[in-house]
Amino acid sequence: MSLFCLLWIPLFYLFWASLSPENAPRPYDFWALFLGSLTALGSFFLGPLIDPGGFGFSRWLSAYIDIVCLPVIFPIIIGSLLSLTPLFPGGGSSANFSLLWLIPVAVMRTITWGVRKDPLHLVLVPLLWSALAVGIFMLLKLLWSRKGKFIFPIIIGLLLLPVTAAASYWAFFSQKFYLSLFFLIISLIPMGIRITGFFLPNRWF
Repeated sequence: MSLFCLLWIPLFYLFWASLSPENAPRPYDFWALFLGSLTALGSFFLGPLIDPGGFGFSRWLSAYIDIVCLPVIFPIIIGSLLSLTPLFPGGGSSANFSLLWLIPVAVMRTITWGVRKDPLHLVLVPLLWSALAVGIFMLLKLLWSRKGKFIFPIIIGLLLLPVTAAASYWAFFSQKFYLSLFFLIISLIPMGIRITGFFLPNRWF
């Protein structure tokens, strides 16, 4: 399981980069890895921002901020902002940037989580990271390209996707395995749609 946590994000990044036409320029890649390394070291020394408490809302909030969602959402925001600067005109895919950012984070988390040897952190969390990175990227791309069409459901999807990902973590931690699987499947749907779209003859996004 530790090997899965260590290798899933870099291998998935290579798979995604081979499909995506929006490959990031090398300086963009460097900043993703550099800032991701700083984030990984900072989280190691500073510890979690939220005390997870028991099985209730604090556990879900801890999953959202410290473990599952914010580690993906934050690099997407940073990558999008960098793409607006003169240093990276046009930038690159925010999914590429986020996945690259997560590589050193995954290495550090493998070290800290490896002693627990539980599938929650070592298997489920990397899957949710990749689902969020690609899913949020797809929804953002749809949001900017639709020009007024279906904006409301896309925004709802952007808001709910991190919620369901954190809920999958919370349900698994609370030993509600079927509920966790349900939320995991919902979280994987946007990523599955995006990847499937690469193999369709007529892409609609």
